Amino acid sequence: MPLEDTGRWKTKEKGALQMSKAEPLIAIVDDDDSVRTTLSALMRESGFEAVCCPDIPSFMALGDPPPVDLALIDLRLRGESGLTLAIHIRERYEIPIVMLTGVGDEIDKIIGLETGADDYLIKPFNPRELVARIRAVLRRYGHGTSKPGAPIGQGIVFGSKRIDIQTRRLLDAEGEEIPLTNAEYRLLEYFARNPNRVIPRPELLEELGSDMQRYVDRTIDVLILRLRRKIEPVASKPVHLQTRRAQGYIFHLSPDGS
Repeated sequence: MPLEDTGRWKTKEKGALQMSKAEPLIAIVDDDDSVRTTLSALMRESGFEAVCCPDIPSFMALGDPPPVDLALIDLRLRGESGLTLAIHIRERYEIPIVMLTGVGDEIDKIIGLETGADDYLIKPFNPRELVARIRAVLRRYGHGTSKPGAPIGQGIVFGSKRIDIQTRRLLDAEGEEIPLTNAEYRLLEYFARNPNRVIPRPELLEELGSDMQRYVDRTIDVLILRLRRKIEPVASKPVHLQTRRAQGYIFHLSPDGS
């Protein structure tokens, strides 16, 4: 069965695959065309490469052992079970596994000793959380997940944290990622690009645009509260992201307000 070309692997006449880049390769096993396309794009944007498999035979056709760094498997494949593939991988290879599941699925079986999945996410999930989970699993297996060739200095530092603009990640002092939702990241980057300026709520809503459809009243306040819990030493006493009553919010790169 032919595999979808994602740019990293080239299909030869006999079906062998040739590697052309060094980024971690994620095998996406999902029977939904649109999901595979979306996840493949997300992986590339996040510093990975991807090979897409619509079913278990397509994954098996990658080779023995499959030349991938992680398998991202949907539990409910059409006519098959993702658990079957997970068990096959765990019995034969040292390949990390992340499962995508639906509400009501038996999570204990997915991450139990029999299957051996390393992590799972319940649909619908936040894309940035998925990327963070994948990076964490790869780190446990000793894989580096930094985007190769990223220019030094393409980031914004505030306090002990750093926003990596190229990979759209928030990093702590040790370089570990602090997971953010897409809306949280966009809000934080906008603040960091506009420091020491009071930004009114309507301007923030305009910046976030369609993301606001997910929230109800006081949407900005909710996001601000979540951000403070992730970026401030003490969320109740913010030194970076501060409120200006009846005006909006202001962001300081340094704790002393500069």
